[in-house]
Amino acid sequence: MGDLALVISFLFVGIIAGILADRERRQKQVLQQTTQQLSAVYREFQDNFEGMKRAERLYALGQLSAGLAHEVRNPLASIEGAAAILQKEPGTEERRLEFLEIIQKECRRLNRLLTNFLDFAKPRLPQYQAVEVGQVLDSVISLAAHAIGRKAIRLRKDLPPNPPILECDPEQLKQVLLNLTINAIQAMPDGGEIVLAAQQQAEKILIQVRDQGSGISPANLDKTFDPFFTTKENGTGLGLPVAHQIVSQHGGVLSVENNVDKGTTFSVLLPAQHGRGL
Repeated sequence: MGDLALVISFLFVGIIAGILADRERRQKQVLQQTTQQLSAVYREFQDNFEGMKRAERLYALGQLSAGLAHEVRNPLASIEGAAAILQKEPGTEERRLEFLEIIQKECRRLNRLLTNFLDFAKPRLPQYQAVEVGQVLDSVISLAAHAIGRKAIRLRKDLPPNPPILECDPEQLKQVLLNLTINAIQAMPDGGEIVLAAQQQAEKILIQVRDQGSGISPANLDKTFDPFFTTKENGTGLGLPVAHQIVSQHGGVLSVENNVDKGTTFSVLLPAQHGRGL
């Protein structure tokens, strides 16, 4: 009787073990199928995402091309008009120099426009290195000072006692901040103060350019970084989009807001170390 009970116990254990093993095999099969399905969905998502990125890029380039064609026509018309007058009515030497200056000015404008367009359409990849933010701001202030002219504008740097270290492409960051600073200078015909500030925020670096200008119309705030959108008479509308793209390539965010009193603040938020992103 005891042997029979032992045999039955072994049979019972064997049956349970078989059931558990079979269940485990089925679970493994389900897991493998689910993994394969998720992999297929992920690949499809990646393909669709890449397709969306290409479509968005093509759309942006299409918009840029249309805007570029429009912007090119004006300086070309000026060049053609000046050349036609020179050809038909040479006039005095002073008059001739005046029209030659117009041609040179419009050629420089075209060159600047095309350079900005190429920077936007095919930007250079950042070349990262560790830099002290204060040194970048010093360089920007030194360069921007030449654009002040006779305006009563003061450029001031605002940094903590220990300026933060940032991994970035310093030349591209200077391009961004110089663009923002010159825009601020142009927005302050009555003078005032422009502050270039930087501070560490955990693993991020916040750099701001604050001016005391006329501010941006609330209706135009959402268009600030749109290609070819500009409120300047001689603006190309590509400076801020290029700056926005450079900051995005660095894994950062470029934003703008009107100050409570007057003027605007452009904020560049970047990861302190390359590769971390925001």
